[in-house]
Amino acid sequence: MKTVFITGATSGIGREFANVFASKGFRLILTGRRTDRLLAMQKRYGENCRVITTDLSDEAQCKELLNAIRDEKIDVFINNAGFGTAGSFLETELEKEINMIKVNDLAMHILFKGVLKKMEKQGRGTILNVASSAGLLPAGPYMAAYYASKSYVVSLTKAVAGELKEKGSRVYVCCLCPGPVDTEFNDNADVIFSLNGIPAKQCVAECLTGMKKRKTVIVPTLRMKLAVYGQHLLPETFLIKMIAGQQKKKRN
Repeated sequence: MKTVFITGATSGIGREFANVFASKGFRLILTGRRTDRLLAMQKRYGENCRVITTDLSDEAQCKELLNAIRDEKIDVFINNAGFGTAGSFLETELEKEINMIKVNDLAMHILFKGVLKKMEKQGRGTILNVASSAGLLPAGPYMAAYYASKSYVVSLTKAVAGELKEKGSRVYVCCLCPGPVDTEFNDNADVIFSLNGIPAKQCVAECLTGMKKRKTVIVPTLRMKLAVYGQHLLPETFLIKMIAGQQKKKRN
């Protein structure tokens, strides 16, 4: 039986990935901060589901998590945990931004590296780092730190993917870069108004299609693909001003 390891599994994209892989007969290892939700998922999926409560904003707990799965054979790793914050950089809360960077970047990095080394020893595996279309854009005024944090995820994934291809590794790594998705993200990011999002189910389905094609960067929906790749037709200063206008709408 194959095993999938999913962080941020208790809501949104992570929970949908758990549903899909469970339906495919995978054994699940699920992590999150909310023990009650994890236990409910374990009850739902049965004996083929292991849950580990972890706060990924704590570096020590990230390393403890790697130790907890040391003896597990991981076939697929969905490196999904993350959150955002919105507002003027002068006004956003520093501690929340620091915690966001710890989860979006530091925890992502620690777990990516740890699981990648495990998969290299196994001789195969798949890693998906969940980023955002924000990470493909030059900057995001009024969500400045979030956009920067997701740029890190995209850049790291693309670089490591290149290294693995060059050495002929049988480990495949990629990143998911969706636009707005209907999850709990907006509440956690202090967003009052947001653009219409796609369902998490659609996001995951399109992601899995991209993974089958072994894409390194996966952008769900034609609309978002056009937006991301069409940005190169605009002057960067104009594009950043447009992005600022969209982000302001989330706070009005």
